[in-house]
Amino acid sequence: MVDLIVIGAGPAGLTAALYATRAGASVIVLDGGAPGGKLNLTAEIENYPGVVKKGPELAYSMYEQCLSFGAKYEFGEVTKIEDLGDHKIVYTAKEKYETKYVFIATGTKERKMGISGEEEMTGHGVSYCAVCDGPFFKNKVVCVVGGGNSAIEESLYLSDIASHVHIIVRRDVLRADQYLIDKMKEKDNIEMHYLKKPHAIEKKDGKVSGLVIEDSKTGELSTIPTNGIFPFIGLDPISGFVSDLGIVDDKGYIEVNENQETKVKGIFAGGDVTAKNLRQVITAANDGAIAGQYIASLLK
Repeated sequence: MVDLIVIGAGPAGLTAALYATRAGASVIVLDGGAPGGKLNLTAEIENYPGVVKKGPELAYSMYEQCLSFGAKYEFGEVTKIEDLGDHKIVYTAKEKYETKYVFIATGTKERKMGISGEEEMTGHGVSYCAVCDGPFFKNKVVCVVGGGNSAIEESLYLSDIASHVHIIVRRDVLRADQYLIDKMKEKDNIEMHYLKKPHAIEKKDGKVSGLVIEDSKTGELSTIPTNGIFPFIGLDPISGFVSDLGIVDDKGYIEVNENQETKVKGIFAGGDVTAKNLRQVITAANDGAIAGQYIASLLK
């Protein structure tokens, strides 16, 4: 039995593991993907004090630092947590782990548009990661769907690769930070489409060829010829594997107290999967530090 199982290797999970192992705890970090979480999908980190790096670079630095104090990393997607009072059993598809404490930091997943052709064209012109797939659209036309920070950040990144970037916004204003809006206005290959929403995806020869958009007021349909579509319309928490524990709110986010502990004693959570107002790298690291240090104190 280990002292702590961390589920999710993003900033929250890696920070929790770092603080707990520095205090002497035995820790295993489980994740079904590459260490770093959404840092790996972020072109530039500009709002983490003292650090100006590409997302994947910061992810690898956090990962190396975490392991340097003795945490172990194992690949596996958690399917269930069994609460046995003074200890827990964490299940993956192939393994099970006994632990005294659990820290959940599984983050969020991109919300789908829910339109015709989306599932079929995912990987054939529809992508949820501009950093990952943007280079495939060099000198081509792309559409970005959304009006928040993520949508504008990804549009800025794509504008340096694609010949033209269309931004589809459901409302008549952007929700992004003014700093990003100002940067966007400096680009001459970004075109805004306000009061529009995605309606369907057109295809040709097995690839995306157009995005049908609907006017939010009149319902009128029109088509934008495009090679790629990048939706950034929101995020949903990855918490289905703990829905039976009674620790999530009506939107699926995990509720925690000031020590990052859930309603189930011994199960903690942090980062984007928790109910909170601000989801950033720095707030995720904060959650991990609080939980890791507190769990270490319980072991003494």
